[in-house]
Amino acid sequence: MTLETTKPTPSKGSNSQRRPQPQVQTLKPGDITASLRAGLSDYFAYPVMSSFFGLFYAVFGILFVWCLIWLGKIWMIIPAMVGFPLVAPFAAAGLYEMSRRRQRGEVFGWGEILMVMAAQRKREMGWMAFVTLFVFWVWMYQVRLWLAVILQDASFSDLDGFLQTVFFTPEGWTFLAIGTCAGAFLSTVLFSVTVVSMPMLLDREVDFVTAMLTSVRVVAQNPAVMLGWGGIISITMILSLIPWFLGLIFTLPVLGHTTWHLYQRAVASSQA
Repeated sequence: MTLETTKPTPSKGSNSQRRPQPQVQTLKPGDITASLRAGLSDYFAYPVMSSFFGLFYAVFGILFVWCLIWLGKIWMIIPAMVGFPLVAPFAAAGLYEMSRRRQRGEVFGWGEILMVMAAQRKREMGWMAFVTLFVFWVWMYQVRLWLAVILQDASFSDLDGFLQTVFFTPEGWTFLAIGTCAGAFLSTVLFSVTVVSMPMLLDREVDFVTAMLTSVRVVAQNPAVMLGWGGIISITMILSLIPWFLGLIFTLPVLGHTTWHLYQRAVASSQA
């Protein structure tokens, strides 16, 4: 009688069938400069289409602020304007696709870009949108919390009254200090998990957790360069909000195109 030994069949989730982790590259300050040049080139190659995405984002921001005024939520205007750029990476999906196609030398129009954007609802991009919006919600909630704790006796009947309390009273200065620290922490977290994950999800068949971890690895391996890039984004976006969000018509597309090219330099090609 022969004793037969049956070897276990490897499961689909075995290590042998797992895809290798994306390879993170080391960046230099010159990579930001080169990516900005490429981003500007993409913008001026398709200025109308690029500006459309910036205009859409700006109009949404204006309507958002006016809704807050209409609802009497005056205190929410400033934190909303400060936190609004947090959702910019998701809004730039069409810009990433434009840069990808132009980099490949493809000719494209509105239809191709909008179809790719619509297809993202069936992929992992939706989960990243959830993460982004969740952080934005946490930002707004913590502002409301500190507002109640620190400025509990203040009354904000209009925007001028809110600004007067926040900028010209000791309680307002405390509120600003704590809010700034909390906002900086949340922004750093969100920047770390989205800086390359958004374009990666558009470019590759990876899950959103892998994309986020890769993004964090890029930031951890290149802290100085990514800190500089984060500073450029923050300053540019905040300045763009001053003239009623209208600066976003130009700056959002340029930053979106640039982010694509920086992602290309930060993460090795999947074909390598």
